[in-house]
Amino acid sequence: MKTIRLRSVTALLPVSLLFVASTSAQPTMAFVPTTSVIGTSTISEKAIRPVLQDGSAISHLDNAVAALTKGDKSATTQELKTGIAGLEAEAQAKPTSFKDKVLAQASKLKALLPLIPTGALGSGALGKAVSLAKLAAGGNQLEGILAAGSLLGKGSQLTSGLSSISGALSSLGGSTQSTGQSLVSTALATVGKLDQGGLVAKAAEPAAKTQISSVLNFVKGAL
Repeated sequence: MKTIRLRSVTALLPVSLLFVASTSAQPTMAFVPTTSVIGTSTISEKAIRPVLQDGSAISHLDNAVAALTKGDKSATTQELKTGIAGLEAEAQAKPTSFKDKVLAQASKLKALLPLIPTGALGSGALGKAVSLAKLAAGGNQLEGILAAGSLLGKGSQLTSGLSSISGALSSLGGSTQSTGQSLVSTALATVGKLDQGGLVAKAAEPAAKTQISSVLNFVKGAL
């Protein structure tokens, strides 16, 4: 009986060792690729993408004004910094004759950052500074589209740039607002036809170029 029991244990021992070896090896094989994917490309893409997306800088600037209105100084500072970085990145990536104006407005926004923690910066003052930055960014966007050549099929892009300028003008008030809004409204009515295709789009293109150029000249003067 003793001999039989000994042989049974001996026969089971290799199987047990094989099971332990296989289970202990599995976590190592699964762990290495998972860590490398999360630790490299995924994080870097998320870190870069918001700054490079068109319009993201403007969104952060608007968020900064909204946060300051609510009295959230920390959020104001963070959103303003992100918006400034976005303005600078877009100006460098897509430079036009507005590049220096965009960078100048970004520098003016930077100068406001130290005032936020002290409470010396009001939402009205920040809102006006942001509006000027949005004017410069909108001008840079529109001029970039004009410089690329044909406007056919680019109605939505032009509408976005014109709408950004319109929103900025509404914060400035006075004759600047009324004159600028009139020019923008005229251009918006025309660029909407550029996505219709055919003869309608072709007929609208020359007028759209002229009207957008008038908007850009006005914006340069306002800055």
